[in-house]
Amino acid sequence: MSKLYNSIVTNLVEKIDLSMVALVTATLVIGIFLLNIIKLIVNRTVLNKSNKQTKMLINKLVSYTGFSILFIIILGEIGIELSTLLGAAGVMGIAIGIASQKSLGNIISGFFMVTEKSFEIGDVITVGDKTGTVYSVELLSIMLKTFDNRLIRIPNESLISTDITNITRFPIRRLDLDILVAYKTDLQKVASILERIAIDNPILLDEPKYYFQIKNFEDSGILIVFGVWFEKENFLAVKNSLMNDILIKFRENSIEIPYNHIVIKKESDNI
Repeated sequence: MSKLYNSIVTNLVEKIDLSMVALVTATLVIGIFLLNIIKLIVNRTVLNKSNKQTKMLINKLVSYTGFSILFIIILGEIGIELSTLLGAAGVMGIAIGIASQKSLGNIISGFFMVTEKSFEIGDVITVGDKTGTVYSVELLSIMLKTFDNRLIRIPNESLISTDITNITRFPIRRLDLDILVAYKTDLQKVASILERIAIDNPILLDEPKYYFQIKNFEDSGILIVFGVWFEKENFLAVKNSLMNDILIKFRENSIEIPYNHIVIKKESDNI
């Protein structure tokens, strides 16, 4: 490393002049211009029909490769011997190789992940206990933007070995509500009320039809599952309106939603 450093400093001190500065500047400007042209050609040909995350990943790879080549060319123009640079790189190679094993694994995992197309930028996904919108796809990781506006970085290698749930992959989805009613309740009446709620709600879909199931006998009541279909962007509006409608209609029809009661007994001071 000291040999490489001494070589760079010596060449810069001895050879630097206005013509060299002009040459390096011209090389840098032309190099960046050509790199942008290459990226434009790749985007309009190879990546013309690719999804957003594939384009983002390939563009970053092209940029990193292009800037690396440009850096080597500029070093040659300054007068630094590439043999010295490669020698130093060989010495550092072992240490860097060991340190970059994890990064290489993340890069490879990222390409597998893009090939699978399990999600795209803008999709809402759940990875483990983390849920958010896919904000960007990097070489080493993906970025999730949570609903409370936080940014979460998840390494690509973790994604490959973890279950991923894509919540917004399809244009419509179903919301299932677990509803507990008292044992004395007329279940046919409950079914009719829920059917009317599903029909009258303007943001619910007529097809597929709503879902009604008597699921289980619980300790405090009968568990019913009520599922409705809607366009994925209406999730919050559907959930709020549906729960509000159920509460109002159950109250109007005297349908009891049981809950646990806590009885506190105070012992007499004489006992």
